[in-house]
Amino acid sequence: MSRIAETFARLRAEGRAALMPFVTIGFPERESALELVPALEAAGGDLFELGMPFSDPLADGATIQRATQRALTNGVNFAYCLETVAALRERGVQAPLLLMGYYNPLLQYGIERANAALAAAGGDGWIVPDVPPEEAAEMQQAAKAHGLDLIMFVAPTTPEARIAAIVERASGFIYCVALTGVTGARRDLSPDLPPLLQRVRRYTDLPLVVGFGISTREHVAKVATIADGAIVASALIDHIEHLPPEHVVSGATEFVQSLR
Repeated sequence: MSRIAETFARLRAEGRAALMPFVTIGFPERESALELVPALEAAGGDLFELGMPFSDPLADGATIQRATQRALTNGVNFAYCLETVAALRERGVQAPLLLMGYYNPLLQYGIERANAALAAAGGDGWIVPDVPPEEAAEMQQAAKAHGLDLIMFVAPTTPEARIAAIVERASGFIYCVALTGVTGARRDLSPDLPPLLQRVRRYTDLPLVVGFGISTREHVAKVATIADGAIVASALIDHIEHLPPEHVVSGATEFVQSLR
């Protein structure tokens, strides 16, 4: 059983949903993730989505785009992201670590090589928003060969037939997009979310994790009643962005604790 599967099985036995913070590698400073992730794990983070900076982040809103640009300015590349995963394991982080990024850098690095490297670093899988299921076979096979999970996306606008194709390629969990458009904190959850989860559940027993727009304790609590986990991304990055450097770790920790 993978680390991701073990985590969701444990949480299910405990009767609670997963909380998955998003941390951009290289933001606000190049090595910030090395301090943030262990602290946020202790604060209640069950899994981590680690953002790999890319110059054209199509699915991301303004907040994460700014963090990405800052990370690129700090000299972060794919190799450094792999080093960060390995360093986090060396620092004792036990939670599943998933790299979130776009397909082009992985193609340039080499799909097989990238999967072998992430597995060797102690990572658990990939979240790649711009790889369609029709083109995911190579990525899926390489990930599976190295014991990694490939997380696929479904959205309220995803047609029924496409949901079936997506879940066939996916492993680990399904990333259920809570709204249409790019990432970013929102005041209210979309009314389209419960019907989406019902549709996806017809096709898979994989955990359903909700992202895009999750920003408050109330959101997390509501998602916990209808899904297996919640991803908090833009709201956390926005909070970090406005903290003075000496309070980044403590302030981010308090924010994640407040979501419980």
